[in-house]
Amino acid sequence: MADRGRPPAAVSLPDDWPAHPDLSLALNRMGGFDWNLDSGLVHLDGPALEIFGLRPEEFDGDPKTLLDLVPDDEAARLKSLIARALKEGLPSYGAYFRIRHRDGSLHWTRTQAHIRHEAGRPRRIIGIVRSAEQELAEAALRSEVDEGRRRLTGVVERTTALLARASSMDDVIAVLKDDEALGHLRAVSVMLGVIEGGRIRLVAEGRLGSYVPELLYTRIDDQFPMSEVVRTQRPRFITSREEFRAGYPLLWPHLEPLSVGSGAYLPLIAQARPIGVLGLLYPRHGAFSDEERNLLVALSSGIAQSLQRAMLYEQEHDLAEGLQQAMLPRRIPDIPGVRTVVRYRSARLGRSVGGDWYDVLPLPGGRVGLTIGDVQGHDTDAAVVMGQLRMALWAYASEGHPPATAMVRASALLHELGTDRFATCTYAEIDLSSGALSVVRAGHLDPLVRRADGSCHWIPAAGGLPLGLSAEFTRPDGIGYPVTTGVLGPGDTLLLFTDGLVEQPGTDLGERLEVLRERVRTGPADPAELADLLFDARGQESGEDDMALLLLRRD
Repeated sequence: MADRGRPPAAVSLPDDWPAHPDLSLALNRMGGFDWNLDSGLVHLDGPALEIFGLRPEEFDGDPKTLLDLVPDDEAARLKSLIARALKEGLPSYGAYFRIRHRDGSLHWTRTQAHIRHEAGRPRRIIGIVRSAEQELAEAALRSEVDEGRRRLTGVVERTTALLARASSMDDVIAVLKDDEALGHLRAVSVMLGVIEGGRIRLVAEGRLGSYVPELLYTRIDDQFPMSEVVRTQRPRFITSREEFRAGYPLLWPHLEPLSVGSGAYLPLIAQARPIGVLGLLYPRHGAFSDEERNLLVALSSGIAQSLQRAMLYEQEHDLAEGLQQAMLPRRIPDIPGVRTVVRYRSARLGRSVGGDWYDVLPLPGGRVGLTIGDVQGHDTDAAVVMGQLRMALWAYASEGHPPATAMVRASALLHELGTDRFATCTYAEIDLSSGALSVVRAGHLDPLVRRADGSCHWIPAAGGLPLGLSAEFTRPDGIGYPVTTGVLGPGDTLLLFTDGLVEQPGTDLGERLEVLRERVRTGPADPAELADLLFDARGQESGEDDMALLLLRRD
């Protein structure tokens, strides 16, 4: 092995070679090197040899000996970096690379070097090497912290955006189960409990599986985390399985077989009173950072507001729906010779219930009347007006007025009520002995008939203006509401419906009506099965409007 630092005889080294490191470098665990590009020799001082894991007698001054300690891909990258710096006349370069020590372990190292030029060409590279293990570990930790902050910020933004649109309990539960929202909190279970009559009812539990029956309802004075946070109105952070076992013996048998190491329980408080609890279970052990605690408390506040809004909407809707149901027929009368089926679904938008109605009227002389209609608006006023119109049409028809006259009188009544509302309506009357059909339409959709042979077509009923708008343009004798006649034969089915069954935002009404006609044509002959098919086909598409469907089949 050549003597370290001794050049070939033909090369003359400068008087100041090798450069001597400052004492401060050694004290800061930095090593120095001096690479003479003319001779090709590299001089390493003591700290530099330590960093490379070499003893003094093991280094012969050849740069290749050092590169052999660097993984091949990193050695190639380092050589390319130095070659480019020399070729482009750069004054310095720097790089991170790993060194393999004698035990096989790899250690990150940082080098920074200055290139000396003489007579227009590079002559020497003088620089330092130092361990970069701690530096890169700290950088990785900072990156992890930054990533954690970005993740938590994303949770807040996503959850807040979803909660702002939540208008029902189901919407709030969907937010809790959204993988792009609370899913980023990395909890293995997210639970939501609501307070009902001195008890906590678990309404959502995700990720761990199905409900535990014993935990579906718990009393506020029970020894459970959810009960505790309701009583104290303070968050509870549990940091270990031992804490779960010791503090909550009733809960522990259900948690013991699960991969749960910690948990966070937060009271949902709105208008200074608790309305529910949010619970999150985590697989990890250990304390929650201040940042995590603040985030969860902030999230619980937003969830509480949305939960209160959803509960209020549902209460309002239940009240409005109760009023609406009270205005509809309690039962559909059985009429010999025909089979009638009704289906009704109300909108689910807080107090937004519509004014859709239907009725089946047994009439003297073996006749039956069918009405279906829709009052403008989606509020309790619409439901009240709906009830008034339904009863008015029933009364006028029962008095023996023909369909056109009954429609005119109903329109005049609505006009006199001064509600600024209008209503669309179809009134059909069938003579059960002959099948003679009379139809009067006030701004409503045409009836649809399915014949006994399976064919299906619309009844193009001549129509008048909607009720309430037409009072000034009609006479009491019915002029203004033309009557369309036809025949409903044995086995034929007549369908009356409101627009909620067919309308859908962003689609053409004509296309939707054709879809309905085709479904009726290819659907089952049984009226009840056909009605179920038509409603199921709509699914949840029509949540913003009521749907009413009335079918009559003449046997």
